[in-house]
Amino acid sequence: MADSHALPASGALPATPPPPAPPAAPQVFEPLKGAQLVLGTIALSLATFMNVLDTSIANVSIPAIAGDMGVSPAQGTWVITSFAVANAISVPLTGWLTQRFGQVRLFTMSVLLFVLASWLCGLAPNIGSLIAFRVLQGLVAGPMIPLSQTLLLASYPRAKAGTAMAMWAMTVLVAPVAGPLLGGWITDNIAWPWIFYINIPVGLLAAALTWSIYRSRDPGPRRVPLDVIGLVLLVLFVGAMQIMIDMGKELDWFESGEIITLAIVAAVSFAFFVAWELTDKHPIVEIRLFARRNFVAGTFALSIAYGLFFGNVVLLPLWLQQHMGYTATWAGLATAPVGLLAIVLSPWVGKNVSRIDPRKLATVAFLGFAAVLWMRSHFNTQADFMTILIPTLLQGAAMAFFFIPLQAIVFSGLQPQQTPSAAGLSNFVRITAGAVGTSLFTTLWESRASLHHAQLVESINTGNATAMATLDQLMGSGMSRDQALGTIDRLINQQAFTLAVTDLFYLSAVLFFVLVAVIWFARPVHGAAVDGGGAH
Repeated sequence: MADSHALPASGALPATPPPPAPPAAPQVFEPLKGAQLVLGTIALSLATFMNVLDTSIANVSIPAIAGDMGVSPAQGTWVITSFAVANAISVPLTGWLTQRFGQVRLFTMSVLLFVLASWLCGLAPNIGSLIAFRVLQGLVAGPMIPLSQTLLLASYPRAKAGTAMAMWAMTVLVAPVAGPLLGGWITDNIAWPWIFYINIPVGLLAAALTWSIYRSRDPGPRRVPLDVIGLVLLVLFVGAMQIMIDMGKELDWFESGEIITLAIVAAVSFAFFVAWELTDKHPIVEIRLFARRNFVAGTFALSIAYGLFFGNVVLLPLWLQQHMGYTATWAGLATAPVGLLAIVLSPWVGKNVSRIDPRKLATVAFLGFAAVLWMRSHFNTQADFMTILIPTLLQGAAMAFFFIPLQAIVFSGLQPQQTPSAAGLSNFVRITAGAVGTSLFTTLWESRASLHHAQLVESINTGNATAMATLDQLMGSGMSRDQALGTIDRLINQQAFTLAVTDLFYLSAVLFFVLVAVIWFARPVHGAAVDGGGAH
């Protein structure tokens, strides 16, 4: 089975991509029939939906969570990045865990632990405990996506594998649409902890159905070696790097001893990790795959693009709620349609990815993302709802052409036995890039906003007739001088953060355009596609 994962598009994620289907293994058990097949499909779909939903449902709730916890919205985004980093670390472990515990036991255990972690997230009294519980949630979520695919494929006859994966992919694509809508409504009308509590009944039902239907089909556990040193080094370098990026701005980057220490730990542990994985008999990730041209070009393009995509996906609702006066519900409405065109177009892309050069399809995706972000780079403080909604809707088309062709390139030319390692490694890099992208974008946003604020404030002086007229008008309406100056400062702040967010949209558009060249370094095998049609 493939150690793959569907994170945020959603991240996401809000829009989390469907990963490649695991290569079809010889079926030991007969396919399910009748009511068992229906209930089994529902159980696996519910678990997948819950998992993917959790990568996007928190995006529109970050301002509310940050406000309740008494931290800045930038610190609030740690709720997203902590989940993603923990998830990235657990994904490469899926293969070992499956052999060690058995796929049905592991899947059921993962779902139940995800429910427990969700309950603890809702009860969290402060930001520290919430981040800790989100780390737990991310760690136990890793095996759920690939195992749901494996069990679903084993439930259907070989001839209907494509149908099974199409149903699975629809679940993955619908969740990012529902996430912002549901998260926004719950935050505005109930309370943000309920974005986690809703997982409890869904997860318990999914776990109960899965265990009752599949427990007799579990091949059972067996002892297999674990690369403990590789795992420790992986946790050290990814954890240190993410904490450094998350806390860099607050600690003034390399003026801080803590940041310097974290940077050294990340660099040294990464160097040892690479050396160890290249020499260990049972590496936790197969780094040698980076020697393959298609794998390295596809994984690099997929990961950088996903980092850009996820960073923008987190930034948009933050800007809408903090500086455009949107409620969480309306921010959800503005960001939810991102998956609609993806749902419509993904089946066509999945059907044709083996016939059309995947580099051409990926080029369509990158140019589409570049066009969408170029449109967003022209937003201003007067942008209405439809102006914001149209690029979001169009982004779904780019998503459909993005994940499936790039995964086809990543897996092109690999032997079947290399697919699990390739899936684990490529998804680890992609999910990590999403977390890093989120942290970098929020940091750059605040940095650019400070710069724009300073430049705008320079023009507010006695020599600026417009500024003085505005000040007199506000004071004439009954405000004191301090109140009038406070109002002007809020307007400047709104303008500064809007200019900053459009700077990042423009930068992202340029980088997506550059990525078009990167993808043409690949030389995919003609007719190669992701085995099993994992995204259609």
